[in-house]
Amino acid sequence: MDKLKKQIRELKEKRKAVILAHNYQPPEIQDIADLCGDSLELSIKASETRAEVILFCGVHFMAETASILSPEKVVLLPKKDAGCPMADMITPEKLTATLDRLGPMPVVTYVNSPAAVKALSTVCCTSANAVEVVNRLDADEVLMAPDRNLAKYTARHTEKKIHFWEGYCPIHDRLSTDEVKRAKADHPDALFLAHPECRPEVLELADLVMSTSGMIRHAASAEEKSFIIGTENGILYPLRKAAPDKIFYPVSPAMICPDMKKITLEDVANSLENLSGEVKVPESVRVPALDAVRRMIGD
Repeated sequence: MDKLKKQIRELKEKRKAVILAHNYQPPEIQDIADLCGDSLELSIKASETRAEVILFCGVHFMAETASILSPEKVVLLPKKDAGCPMADMITPEKLTATLDRLGPMPVVTYVNSPAAVKALSTVCCTSANAVEVVNRLDADEVLMAPDRNLAKYTARHTEKKIHFWEGYCPIHDRLSTDEVKRAKADHPDALFLAHPECRPEVLELADLVMSTSGMIRHAASAEEKSFIIGTENGILYPLRKAAPDKIFYPVSPAMICPDMKKITLEDVANSLENLSGEVKVPESVRVPALDAVRRMIGD
């Protein structure tokens, strides 16, 4: 493995590349990355570098977002079949048909979505800023897509009427209240942190609801010493690195995303060697999608 890591370092220098890894990636992938974090923050940070190549260890929509923000750079996804079931639950055609049925209204699209859907959206949002984005819109009704659980969470924190898409993350959506209650009974002193992609009844049991990067920041600075983590279990690795003096328990061993575990060190080396797995968003989609992203971050 050390030989492979050395090869990756050499190829990275040769290609003038920056390697990004989402918080759910395997430990060995996070260890060779230049930047780890949430998908959008990684794309933003990569766009600010002088790198000529962005290698994204994540899933397809994440590489698309990097391409949206960095059209001048080559964006690589080492495993082209690393996808997102929730992102696959919405298409531009279905979104257009839904708006025809509901009538005109702003569309707030979660970044976990295809670029072509972002291009038809009023504004994008993340799991961390969804409530803020919706509340600052000058409209009484809003369509949120594609995550119904994030939409329902947002609806609890706004006076606006929220129409929600029937999409969901299979990993977060399958977490049950029984599993949460068992974890809380096993670890009564631990704080339960849940991701807003979880079902509403699970979020009702949470001490705090936050994004993956939010969990890492909170755990590092909190007075509490133990936490039950209600998101994909890959985050346990960066949590333990950020707060080695604290204890983190997975809420359930089933919280594993197969797509987030597809990329191997061999895939990274091969992608850098051959510039394989390029993801390029066409300008006709990229420009309106970028507008939706910029409206979110206030540009």
